Amino acid sequence: MNSPEEFRKQVGQLYKALTALLAGFVVFMVLVVAYVNNPGLFESKEEGWVAVPAAGDDPDLIVDGIHQRTGLIDAEGLNTVISNCTPCHSAKLIIQNRMNAERWNTTIAWMQETQNLWDLGDQQEIIVNYLVTNYPPKAKGRRMALTDIEWYELDQD
Repeated sequence: MNSPEEFRKQVGQLYKALTALLAGFVVFMVLVVAYVNNPGLFESKEEGWVAVPAAGDDPDLIVDGIHQRTGLIDAEGLNTVISNCTPCHSAKLIIQNRMNAERWNTTIAWMQETQNLWDLGDQQEIIVNYLVTNYPPKAKGRRMALTDIEWYELDQD
């Protein structure tokens, strides 16, 4: 060290180097914490992406009786169901819930009471008819009752 000014210059350079090192360490720790909380954060998302139709694609395209945008069956009442149901939830929710007319009407009433569904008016009958016709209850919902079982008592030892 030849002079106090040279000493100050070296301390300034050391200060900048330590500041850069600290900033790098902070960024590294943030990335480590993010990775620990979500290990898939840095993985490629290409597999999970959903193809979004281009602006020119037909939103009403039907192939083999299935409305391609929603997956709903093409039948009378389809457009009424799409315009009243899919603005609030996925069509997949419709497809997986198979009910009779009474349960559909009860579900619609529940949505109106709790989910701010508007009054469907005359369209409710069209919607319920479409749902009951195309998504009726399945005959099997649960496994069959077990029969011909040889029961035994557990030893309490």
